[in-house]
Amino acid sequence: VQLVESGGGLVQPGGSLRLTCEASGRTFSSGGMAWFRQGPGKEREFVATIRWNGGNTAYADSVKGRFTISKDGPKNTIYLQMNALKPEDTAVYYCAGKIRRWILTNVPTAENDYDGWGQGTQVTVSS
Repeated sequence: VQLVESGGGLVQPGGSLRLTCEASGRTFSSGGMAWFRQGPGKEREFVATIRWNGGNTAYADSVKGRFTISKDGPKNTIYLQMNALKPEDTAVYYCAGKIRRWILTNVPTAENDYDGWGQGTQVTVSS
């Protein structure tokens, strides 16, 4: 499976960006896809996830109300719309894919819930 992120860049505080992740080689029709991020000097952390069937979503508390994850099934693509960006959102953003079944009672927020990863795209929030 290959995951390719795009859309990162430099944005001022309060601005918006939309990240895109395209999957090829395998679909995640039983599972889902997610975004994680790793800030400078920090561990990689969960940001948002979406279940492929049904479109259920979950978010980290730090991004709720500001970020929105969505998908385009036929294109095997997910998006992360990021609004009201803050300097602390500065990070490399990674796309991840979950082949195994996404169970509604066990929302996948850990790195080892996911089976494939992209190379990441840099997001810098600074004035």
